Amino acid sequence: MYAFSVELKQPFKDFDNAVEKVKECLMAEKMGVVSEVNVSGILRAKMALDYPNYRILGACVPALAKRVLDIDPESGALLPCNVIVREEGDIVMVTFMDPRAVLNMANDPDIDRVAEDAMKMLEAVKARLG
Repeated sequence: MYAFSVELKQPFKDFDNAVEKVKECLMAEKMGVVSEVNVSGILRAKMALDYPNYRILGACVPALAKRVLDIDPESGALLPCNVIVREEGDIVMVTFMDPRAVLNMANDPDIDRVAEDAMKMLEAVKARLG
């Protein structure tokens, strides 16, 4: 499995509030958001598609990223941890990339240990949201 999800239980006034809640929970676990891709906005602008709200947040813990890069600089291609916030009908789903699945591609036990640390942090974010 490469991802795990949680449905947001708290009602939100709008999708942007839900995205902000996810960012707050990431920051509470010492994870920063280094990138944000508004997929639905891109599809609307480039293809004139009306697509449900869908954002990809690039979550990063600089200390973990440095550990990975110190072991194998090319492993930066596997960073950051992506977190998806999307509307599914009347609910908001948050899907987390499993860093173990991605970082396992580096085939290095030291990087696997970093992936375990990142996974614990993401599981804590999920618990905050659920």
